[in-house]
Amino acid sequence: QEIVSVTADNPLHRYTYADCFARTRQLANALDGLGAGEDARIATLAWNDYRHLELYFSISSSGRVCHTINPRLFEEQLVYIINHAEDEYIFVDVMFVELLEKISPQCPAVKGYVVLTDEAHMPKTSLPNVMCYESLIFGQSAEYTWPQLGEQTAAGLCYTSGTTGNPKGVLYSHRSTVLHTYGQALVDTMGLSALDCVLPIVPMFHVGAWGFPFSGSMTGAKFVMPGRSLSDPETMVNLINNEGVTISAGVPTVWLPILKYLK
Repeated sequence: QEIVSVTADNPLHRYTYADCFARTRQLANALDGLGAGEDARIATLAWNDYRHLELYFSISSSGRVCHTINPRLFEEQLVYIINHAEDEYIFVDVMFVELLEKISPQCPAVKGYVVLTDEAHMPKTSLPNVMCYESLIFGQSAEYTWPQLGEQTAAGLCYTSGTTGNPKGVLYSHRSTVLHTYGQALVDTMGLSALDCVLPIVPMFHVGAWGFPFSGSMTGAKFVMPGRSLSDPETMVNLINNEGVTISAGVPTVWLPILKYLK
């Protein structure tokens, strides 16, 4: 089955689940090579695309905690979240590199930054110990022995927006993630199957994209990942029509511009 993505370095990237999970295992080996601890918090500052999906599975399945960060928060909140979570590495979309440049001096515990692109599209940056994602996983073995984890082991971390006081970390266990995945795929909820084509509009940095990366993968549905195109109604409509999207989910602020464009 296909995973189709809009990224900064490729307007329409395509590959299969087999490709995705081979790279996921390469990434797990790379994380080991970086010396990331067994329960290290590995942060992402990224859109919905295939590299972010690889991070989701590689970080959590290797026993580490995937900490998705919302780039729309205030800078002081981002600093607080990164330091409070004690993130060891941050994987960042090219679009958010400048944002991290501003706050990285206030996050001394971060060991390094990985830009989610290839060498040809690497930006010039002042980030310390910066790496290129494609170079990081290149040459790594596509074989990996995943650890046997207790079901209550932490899998994901997402912070609240901090409307009352500082943001608060919400921790997801492997058990809660699996149960949510089962529930979401049931006929009386989303009813997902391998015949579906899923367009996850809810950001992967916001409550796990409502679980679609997991339920879509479990059922073997086709994925269409819109990347930063959420605010571009024409691109969104073309993706829905051209890729055969059967199910999507998003808040009204995303759908209203699409409705206006269609009218």
